[in-house]
Amino acid sequence: MRIASVSHVVFAAIMIAIGIAGLSKGDFTPVWDPIPQDSHALAYLCSFISLATGIGLLWQRTAAAAARVLFASLLLWLLLLRVPNIILSPTFGVFWPAFKTAEMLAGSWILYAWFAADWDKQRLGFVTGKEGLRIARVLCGVALIFFGFAHFFDLKDTVSLVPGWLPWHVAWAYFTGGAFIAAGVAVLIGVYARLAAALSALQMGMFTLLVWVPIVAAGSKDAFQWNETFVSAALTAGAWVVADSYRSMPRFAVDKR
Repeated sequence: MRIASVSHVVFAAIMIAIGIAGLSKGDFTPVWDPIPQDSHALAYLCSFISLATGIGLLWQRTAAAAARVLFASLLLWLLLLRVPNIILSPTFGVFWPAFKTAEMLAGSWILYAWFAADWDKQRLGFVTGKEGLRIARVLCGVALIFFGFAHFFDLKDTVSLVPGWLPWHVAWAYFTGGAFIAAGVAVLIGVYARLAAALSALQMGMFTLLVWVPIVAAGSKDAFQWNETFVSAALTAGAWVVADSYRSMPRFAVDKR
């Protein structure tokens, strides 16, 4: 096995889980949803990519190829499907899957840069080098800002998801939304970016554990709730990988470019 970080293992494990869930049901494709025209063949393909690349990321001989395939798949998904949908129908429901894809692309991009083979470095140096890392972090920062604004735009649903045992539901919705926006700005401008990315990953992880896991553990059969549980876990892993991309920098470093 080739382990770059704990986040790498978690990211790969979640992709494997998504692939298994998708292949077992055929029409269940977290991260990739919505699938164009409800194509079952495309749904199976996306699930297979998730499973195969997740497994491949854990083995030294296949890590570079797996990262390359996952990165290319998510990039094409974003450019050929999500971006045109935004242009044709710029609504909240269209923006959400686009920024979800962007966050996952950022994580896969960084893994690709970590595991890039000589072939990748020679022919795709811009993608796998420092500039590529910078673009991946920008994608993450922009996605975090959108996630924050989503808390305010869809405040009613955000408040409804705050665990009942917590007080001040509206305050928590505002706080978490503001925290995402602040983290996204910090990542974009390079001020305490490592800390901001780490805290955003922690916040996503807390959402997964405190909101979605209890819902599905209670026996929910709602496909949307299961989908959001997988997506939340995947976004947590993606943000965690981005945070780990700053590991050579001091925690409170400021980018002075």
